[in-house]
Amino acid sequence: MTPFAIAGVQMHVNALQPNVDGMLQRLDILMARFPWTQMVLFSELAPFGPLERYKLPPENETIDRFCEAARRHKVWLIPGSMFLTSPHDGQVYNTSLVIDPDGNVVRRYAKMFPFLPYEAGVAAGTEFCVFDVPDVGRFGLSICYDMWFPETTRELTSQGVEVLLHPVLTGTTDRDAELAIARATAAQFQCYVFDVNGLGAGGVGKSCVVDPTSLVLHQSAGQEDMFPIEVDLSMVRRQRETGMKGLGQVLKSFRDRSVDFSVYDRTSGTDAFLNTLGPLEVPQQGSRAGLHVDVPADAEAEIQGQNLATDVGHVPFVGGKPSG
Repeated sequence: MTPFAIAGVQMHVNALQPNVDGMLQRLDILMARFPWTQMVLFSELAPFGPLERYKLPPENETIDRFCEAARRHKVWLIPGSMFLTSPHDGQVYNTSLVIDPDGNVVRRYAKMFPFLPYEAGVAAGTEFCVFDVPDVGRFGLSICYDMWFPETTRELTSQGVEVLLHPVLTGTTDRDAELAIARATAAQFQCYVFDVNGLGAGGVGKSCVVDPTSLVLHQSAGQEDMFPIEVDLSMVRRQRETGMKGLGQVLKSFRDRSVDFSVYDRTSGTDAFLNTLGPLEVPQQGSRAGLHVDVPADAEAEIQGQNLATDVGHVPFVGGKPSG
């Protein structure tokens, strides 16, 4: 085993003023308390909060400050994410940086699945983020809603990623579902998952660390927290060879699959149902989207006949079948 310690920082995020000073202060405290930490991960949009109006150019003073801090503490640093404008198309991307212990930005990752329709105006990235920590292992990065789409983790782990770093900003009632997805992701793809949420404008907390057997190694509550966890990547490699607890060898089973999934061929027609779901838009008050079902004419006549036949017994019908 090569010891490698990753710390998540769950902190309060302000939406209307920068949080950079607070992040750097917490990094200093973390390294004073736990000097053995080798990588630090903050939550999604921690530096400036969730408002797109605080977007920055791709090169800026804040990035320089994070690079200097990583160099000073000799740690790998992922300072959450920021809204950065692209020098190529001018669009705004929710972007995470990977900074090495020498203070160099070695990767930039733009969130692939902005939380549409709520994050309208934020463009979707198209490139995956994989990087190696020398003599340790391979790491991958995804942001918040990305993990709801298992294809993103499939792509990363198929490239050998052993630790999934997952900064999130979830302040909504679906946080428990997201935690379930984090555990399922760890088991499905036989990897560690570091899922770091913020507080205040940065989320409801409940950050977690999950190992490749789906065991929760740490679960934050709703207060500020910093949690260094030492990972054992030999466990990942062992499990991928022999299966979880000597059982399912899921990555090898996927590799040796006998089927190609036509749903991923946009011309196959397999996904025709998805085109019936209507536009991707924010629900409005009183919306009945998804509640109306078109009934074929002959089926409707049959239902009416059934209703007439059962009126005497006052048996309520739902969809042509007696309820209860």
